[in-house]
Amino acid sequence: MKIFWFIPTHGDSRYLGSSKGARAATFDYFKQVAVAADSLGYEGVLLPTGRSCEDSWIVAASLIDATTRLKFLVALRPGLVQPVQSARMAATFDRLSGGRLLVNLVTGGDAEELAGDGLFLEHSKRYELSREFLTIYRETLRRSHDASPYDYEGEHLKVQGAKLLYPPLQNPYPPMFFGGSSEEAHELCAEQLDTYLTWGEPPAAVAEKLADVRRRAAQHGRTLSYGIRLHVIVRETEDEAWRAASELVSQLDEATVAAAQKKLTGMDSVGQRRMAELNKGKFNKADIRAGLEVSPNLWAGVGLVRGGAGTALVGNPEQVAERIKEYAALGLDYFILSGYPHLEEAHRFAELVFPLLPLDVQAKLPGRALTGPFGEIVANSYAPKAAAGVRA
Repeated sequence: MKIFWFIPTHGDSRYLGSSKGARAATFDYFKQVAVAADSLGYEGVLLPTGRSCEDSWIVAASLIDATTRLKFLVALRPGLVQPVQSARMAATFDRLSGGRLLVNLVTGGDAEELAGDGLFLEHSKRYELSREFLTIYRETLRRSHDASPYDYEGEHLKVQGAKLLYPPLQNPYPPMFFGGSSEEAHELCAEQLDTYLTWGEPPAAVAEKLADVRRRAAQHGRTLSYGIRLHVIVRETEDEAWRAASELVSQLDEATVAAAQKKLTGMDSVGQRRMAELNKGKFNKADIRAGLEVSPNLWAGVGLVRGGAGTALVGNPEQVAERIKEYAALGLDYFILSGYPHLEEAHRFAELVFPLLPLDVQAKLPGRALTGPFGEIVANSYAPKAAAGVRA
């Protein structure tokens, strides 16, 4: 089980859909979140992409020296950058970070945003482009270990004598992640990617998606790993957690939700439509669980106004840990999490939930083999007792 956190390069807040409690997207804040994730024992961090975000590659590169073991799951968008240049970026990042790069392929689902970036292909054509992009990208990186050139000609892309002189540390290339819910997405992932990511749907729906990708991968003679992208709202008690969820959407109104839903449901992303189907635009301030708790402790309220991952695990530490273990039992290895605000929630989740997760996760946490005090010294003389799960 590998637990990741999230760098909020589009800004952060205590409330969704409001400037109240908002935090600017600054390097200092990104660095605080990254250092927290690194020191708390998270496996890595996801950096999002899109016009609402700072550039994922530049932000990730700026955080290499601020961290020691943290891995960076960095978005790569076919059609916006050429595949050989992307391979060169990946190889350089991997070397400079000491082999800490992971790559997240993103085809994009917002036609308006893609047009603004100069990409005008419809859904199925974007997957054709992505297949050609990956073919060139992967083979160029493979050949970089002996610096042999590569030729390729497809419908969308062509290279002659593509070559990298400096290979990545990870052989043959940094692992590649991909999320998508359409048939084209499942087939592309099964054929060329290493890890399939799903957004947080109810366990039965997730199991169905994983079964389809596994079947397709087997047809290509391949075995993939799997992960899930979720928000988390965990508190000492269940009532506190649901109050925190209610507070998160307390600044929303029906007009804001309606405007957001009109935009989100108009995208050609199958995954985004599935997120919208979970919340159906339902918003009841008096009872934020009504119609939005789509599975035990799985709340679709985040997706009322947020694109992409739109569900959160809400509950006390034992409940959240149990839901994570249920997903893990389906065959999920990677849990890519986030919470508002991201700095405080990174600490809260690590403190409350990490000790309840499998021992291989706990073994990576800092300070577990230390002797001496944990917490503030009492009355200048007495060390507090170690918490459960901490060996003092």
